[in-house]
Amino acid sequence: MLRSAWILGVGGIVTFWYASRVVLLSFYRDRAALCGRCYSVARAWSRAILKLSGTSVRVEGVENLALDGAFIMVSNHESWFDVWALAGSLPVDTRFAIKKELERIPIFGRAWRACGHISIDRSNQAVAIDSMSEAGKLIKAEGLHMLFFAEGTRCSDGALHPFKKGPFVIAIEGGVPIVPIALVGSRSIMPKGSFRIRPGTVTVRIGEQIAVEGMVHDDRDQLRDSVREAVARLRGGWGRTCCLPGEPPLDDVPEASSSNTP
Repeated sequence: MLRSAWILGVGGIVTFWYASRVVLLSFYRDRAALCGRCYSVARAWSRAILKLSGTSVRVEGVENLALDGAFIMVSNHESWFDVWALAGSLPVDTRFAIKKELERIPIFGRAWRACGHISIDRSNQAVAIDSMSEAGKLIKAEGLHMLFFAEGTRCSDGALHPFKKGPFVIAIEGGVPIVPIALVGSRSIMPKGSFRIRPGTVTVRIGEQIAVEGMVHDDRDQLRDSVREAVARLRGGWGRTCCLPGEPPLDDVPEASSSNTP
């Protein structure tokens, strides 16, 4: 635990340093120039955290990421290290969608907004749906590469949980394809509910694009299910992909029911 406490302490200082740089830059640069700097800062920040914790990242299927044109990436979510693994290794300027509560973190929240990431207010369903529609149009208009953790939060048991509808509404409204991504190994580094950090490897598996041409709002559930099945195939099943100390051996689990929340 002393090692974990040291990593968390130094990691907090590193995060404050990089976030402060973005906040300062936001006062002197226009939005387009700032977003270009945000990509390099986020990459450096993420790689510093990964190196500090002894985490390596392996990326498979990078050829499935088009370097031009807008698309939405949809991933499972098992650990805070998912963000650093993706931001530090994906070869595209990635914008993340987070729950609105994280915007309240001093310095970090302002830096997050300045870099063009978006927040979803899940406490108000009507507002959330409106913001999703606008986000879809923005992604298309500006050619953004947006990433959503479609389960809505980190899973605590290692299984693939139901996906929220939001990313799929956004994809259909914006007319942009979806790239399924599976993260394997991050839960063993820092699982939800624990502050213990262990060294390890995160594997990022990128699947082929799933088109949305011709789809309408009523097709969102079908699209959600198709993407969720693609993520399950990439990660190797619906159940746990690693065992934490004290857990029983790996075994797959039946597919969980779909979620009806945004």
